Amino acid sequence: MSQTPAALPFKDLLVGNESADDAAVYRLNDTQAIVATTDFFMPIVDDPYDFGRIAATNAISDVYAMGGKPFMALALLGFPVGKLPMAAAQRITAGGQAVCTQVGIPIAGGHSIDAPEAIYGLVVLGLVHPDRVKRNDRAQAGDVLILGKGLGVGIMSAALKKGELHDKAYQQMIESTTKLNTPGAQLAEMPEVHALTDVTGFGLLGHLLEICRGSKLSAQLDSAKIPVLSAAKFLVEQGFVTGASDRNWQSYGHDVRMPTGDTTNLRKLLTDPQTSGGLLVACAPQAAEAVLNRFRAEGFADAAVIGRMEAGAAQVKVV
Repeated sequence: MSQTPAALPFKDLLVGNESADDAAVYRLNDTQAIVATTDFFMPIVDDPYDFGRIAATNAISDVYAMGGKPFMALALLGFPVGKLPMAAAQRITAGGQAVCTQVGIPIAGGHSIDAPEAIYGLVVLGLVHPDRVKRNDRAQAGDVLILGKGLGVGIMSAALKKGELHDKAYQQMIESTTKLNTPGAQLAEMPEVHALTDVTGFGLLGHLLEICRGSKLSAQLDSAKIPVLSAAKFLVEQGFVTGASDRNWQSYGHDVRMPTGDTTNLRKLLTDPQTSGGLLVACAPQAAEAVLNRFRAEGFADAAVIGRMEAGAAQVKVV
């Protein structure tokens, strides 16, 4: 069997799949580059409207994570025709439309199919200046790490599936997963911000390791400073966890150094798969307060400095 040929040298493809980044970026001219991404998944909540809002927010986040500003979306819908009422499909798409209206972008088309289970998401296009693209592989030794949202969405979703997530906790989960990562577009204006990504399915440790590997650095996390959604703090102590958390640990745990003692619950939180999670920023220390102010101005009260980048092999040390 012949080997797969190497990728062609498209000089205007600024970001492809070489660093597992959040979106592709293609330069159009000296002042504009297009950011292109897609994301879709099956429901993590029962309410169709909330599901549509979460899926749309999650997809749009990838554009913000590159420092871009979204300008258009296309909808992707799979729906089990004849098994669920069509009113549910209408509520799903209405939820996605509501988020795009909030952002100020059109859903200009899309595609739908008959599928065994409901699936929804978006293709999202954005714009960014070619010199202001924020990649996940440009962190520098000495950078501080800032996380924009609290962890624990996966743990809360696991509790919801077992009927153990109370109304107040559910609302906390919805508020987090439908909060748009708008500071990303503003962080593009800051040259002191060296690397940017969002925390999603691989958990905080997985996405931080992507930064470490791409930047050829190590990282240290201060476990006491990592924000966690209050409901998740309680639920993790009750034993709630997703199967994806264990799979995440099995895939990259060899590159993580945990503290001594029982770290079971801490590990569950750090590997917890996030849906529409927070931005993870690596920036120069002198810019940390300005970055935090950008988050706070947009209502991200949980944003916090959680660690730093250091010289060394690509691994994460948790203290």
